[in-house]
Amino acid sequence: MNENDAPVFIFKTHKEAEEAIRLLMLSGFDPKELSLIGKGYHSEQHPVGFYSTGDRIKSWGSAGALWGGFWGLLFAPAVFFLPGLGLVAMAGPFVSLLVGVLEGAVLIGGVSAIGAALIQLGVPKDQVVKYENALTVDSYVLMVHGTATEAHKARMLLLEMDTAETI
Repeated sequence: MNENDAPVFIFKTHKEAEEAIRLLMLSGFDPKELSLIGKGYHSEQHPVGFYSTGDRIKSWGSAGALWGGFWGLLFAPAVFFLPGLGLVAMAGPFVSLLVGVLEGAVLIGGVSAIGAALIQLGVPKDQVVKYENALTVDSYVLMVHGTATEAHKARMLLLEMDTAETI
């Protein structure tokens, strides 16, 4: 499957994103083929820290249950501070693409580094803006990478949840 065909879903809460990941995994999806992007909960009163051990993310602080829970199931976790978005956690194949964008300074006017990476995947700019806006309001973006058959299966499974928004 072409990466451009990877379905992308928006979830308003971490609980909904976690349910989607569990559903996909129970349906046979490899967690290494899932990419998740979301902002961390942090403030001066409730600091949250992250560190990576191998290919797993560890955390502490008030949101530890969230970050230590389903983020620990995904491949290649990373945390970035991105201008315009703040602290953003992500995991999955999308991390490598974002690092490539950041290292290569391949930024596209009017979008964040995440937006530039999505555009490199072939996501139209108007849809990229929707995903960036979702992250700004603390929603979660989930991408499913794989074959065309797997993409179709993921769409059918997650659209039945009634909590997933896709384009």
